[in-house]
Amino acid sequence: MKIKAQIAMVMNLDKCIGCHTCSILCKNVWTNRRGAEYMYFNNVETKPGIGYPKQWENQEKWKGGWELKDGELSLKTGGKISRLAKLFYHPQQPEMDDYYEPWTYDYETLIHTKRRNHQPVARPRSLITQKRMEIKWGPNWEDDLADGQSARKDYNLGKIGQEITLEFHDIFMKHLPRLCNHCLNPACVAACPSGAIYKRDEDGVVLISQDGCRGWRHCVPACPYKKIYYNWETNKAEKCVFCFPRLENGLPTVCSDGCVGRMRYLGVLLYDADKVKAAASTPDPKDIYKAYLDALCDPNDPATVKAAHEAGIPDRWIRAAQNSPSYKLIAEWQLAFPLHPEYRTLPNIWYVPPLSPIARRAEEKVFFPGAAEMRIPVAYLAQLLTAGDTAAIERVLGVLLELRTYMRTKQTGEPLPAGLTHDAETYEAMYRLLGIAKRRDRFNIPAGVQDVSQDKLRELQGTAGYACPGGC
Repeated sequence: MKIKAQIAMVMNLDKCIGCHTCSILCKNVWTNRRGAEYMYFNNVETKPGIGYPKQWENQEKWKGGWELKDGELSLKTGGKISRLAKLFYHPQQPEMDDYYEPWTYDYETLIHTKRRNHQPVARPRSLITQKRMEIKWGPNWEDDLADGQSARKDYNLGKIGQEITLEFHDIFMKHLPRLCNHCLNPACVAACPSGAIYKRDEDGVVLISQDGCRGWRHCVPACPYKKIYYNWETNKAEKCVFCFPRLENGLPTVCSDGCVGRMRYLGVLLYDADKVKAAASTPDPKDIYKAYLDALCDPNDPATVKAAHEAGIPDRWIRAAQNSPSYKLIAEWQLAFPLHPEYRTLPNIWYVPPLSPIARRAEEKVFFPGAAEMRIPVAYLAQLLTAGDTAAIERVLGVLLELRTYMRTKQTGEPLPAGLTHDAETYEAMYRLLGIAKRRDRFNIPAGVQDVSQDKLRELQGTAGYACPGGC
């Protein structure tokens, strides 16, 4: 048993209101620079839709993540010889049009135009070429199903063989916030020819050394979530850094701290590093979720605590893991799922599937319908979160419905229905965490990096993160 610590995030999709506050906060903090105009380390997509970049879930096109060949893990982008042949040109490289061409407006025209009969117009101008342009796509072009036709091209709908209708009484949608998953088995780390991408041993954050990066860009197609970007100004790769300077001081990421819906949770997970490869190599993609849970260790188990001490994990990190909201939602109550586990990267951003909208059609005296009767098809959620395992989705939706039923009976005085999955104490704890949790309950992050002096920390921060062109 080789215990390691990982900071993990859980998002309760029922509480995401699609306000994009997280995206704007992240944009203003991390990517408000030349060369990073098109980058959104955190973005919120409306599903169904093709996402940002376009069709990022279609690994038949992008070849992201891992696959099993003769029982062994290998990158979908190819082996060493294949990737060497693509060193100077990678056919699976996303282009600017797959993201969007960033723009601004000629605001000076509004101020300095001479007096005329027609009102002046601030026309869009490209932030890259500085030329006038026609806006054809954007990072949230599909927001709230704004572009109805692209919703039909959702890759997950094709996999379940289901057409969607845009009729109001049948349409469904959900918001899906996305950022780098800081995976346990990151494909980007394996694909980098220069070894510039690494996973921090102390907290599991995946970073790119700006000194080591040579701009080969093999990490971009290798990431199945397309959360690594190429800065055309610095010729370096960039990605979400999980706000590691804040984590080192016991503070949550800016996207979590500013979340209006309070739907994000951050906490420590302890996992057995010896089980990571076996979990990622699970033959049936539907079983990867269970194998992933098996790799997570109970922080209250004396054997786990002993192994953690032997691995050099400080007591404050062990205590944080024992009180981690992420562990409760992921492993203890098993309410959350990783995004597209079939990519075999073992991501550390988890999602509690949404119940809302609660039902397709209202029926008399039916307050909470069955899990399979939700307006959002169970098969669609299964394609997103469980590699098509509908039984796992129905189990979690059933528990969430039981939670609502329990809280309703408290208000109405009706007797509890028979056959509930958990006891009353567990439902009360779920309600407090999912419904009314305070900031201190949603974030439990130990301050300080494990066994790293301040001098060493400054050295690490000088080689990871972002280099400012021309100096800062």
